[in-house]
Amino acid sequence: MVSEHASPLAILGGVDAGGQNVHVAALAGELARRGHEVVVHTRREDEAVERQVELSPGVVVDHVDAGPAEPISKDLLLPYMDDFAEELAWAWSEAPPDVVHSHFWMSGRAALWAARPLAIPVVHTFHALGVVKKRHQGSKDTSPPERLREERRIVEHADRIVATCSDEVFELVRLGADPARVTVIPCGVDADHFRPDGPAERRRPGLRRAVSVGRLVERKGVGNAIEAISRIEGVELVVAGGPERSRLLEDPEAARLVALAEELGVADRVDFRGRVERDDLPALLRSADAVVCTPWYEPFGIVPLEAMACGAPVVASAVGGLVDTVVHRVTGLHVPPRDPLATAAALEELFADEHLRSSLGAAAAERVRARYTWSLVAAASADVYAELVAARTLVQIAKGAS
Repeated sequence: MVSEHASPLAILGGVDAGGQNVHVAALAGELARRGHEVVVHTRREDEAVERQVELSPGVVVDHVDAGPAEPISKDLLLPYMDDFAEELAWAWSEAPPDVVHSHFWMSGRAALWAARPLAIPVVHTFHALGVVKKRHQGSKDTSPPERLREERRIVEHADRIVATCSDEVFELVRLGADPARVTVIPCGVDADHFRPDGPAERRRPGLRRAVSVGRLVERKGVGNAIEAISRIEGVELVVAGGPERSRLLEDPEAARLVALAEELGVADRVDFRGRVERDDLPALLRSADAVVCTPWYEPFGIVPLEAMACGAPVVASAVGGLVDTVVHRVTGLHVPPRDPLATAAALEELFADEHLRSSLGAAAAERVRARYTWSLVAAASADVYAELVAARTLVQIAKGAS
């Protein structure tokens, strides 16, 4: 695997640490449990870290030297991708893998450059598409201008594209992807860690609770959730994400959200937790009357799955992967993105109907276990790898015969 900016060892909650880190770590671990040997190549961000670190039995994280050994925003990493690709080419010429699975567009660029001369098949997962980001963020999009061109090249040359939701398939086809080379495999959730049974965090007496979890970036729509809460009496909003609680105000987006809560007169009902440890997250989600996931756009969205796995009903924007994972009025409620009024109405409906909350939560947990466990995701991914290895073997046999 290649995951240039999203190390599976990274602490979650930072600007560039989120769902992709979880995805790569969980998929690699589950593949290893199935007997595969997995190496995850990621860019070195710390000189003191060993070149190779065992993540779990059968999974090694390889820290590739490309650019300064320090944290760098992913939007500034492109100049170092040629060095990254050369390191991959050297490693793979010495010990070629059966398959390469790259994650995010810069990883795809480096992986294709290194793998194609060695005839190693490349599977690619975008996790987010530049054309979608540009559409929704406009001038606020900080991606390098080369991104759109590079993504089209990956679509053209990767042996297989793994889309994480049906909405992404349509975007890929618009970019020129051959539908026969696109396979939909969703992201997964650790259904042993996130489950309905277990302790729930204690709550403030007399208040309903909504919970928002995720990176503190504007497009995640936390501001819209705060606006929604300001329209409802007797409700608290717990916001988990960003840096440590003691350093929250050093983060520009966190400071903006704190100021927004004060401006709307709900500072006493919005609890900014900062980064919440993974071990503590299920108890927080189980304590919620509703989990609010209202991004402006979302390539997939891990948090709704984690909430659903804990039996919590979800109020979700009807965008991207959330259209697939959250079934309206079955496992949660859909609302339009950037619409605090609709979000407030959905939350009020849930808060007023205990039976509805209970039935949505039970159906949500069942849906996760039927469709979104990492075991299912890994099995589907391994099937794709096996198809490509078999195809390459037939080509080699044919070349040998000729």
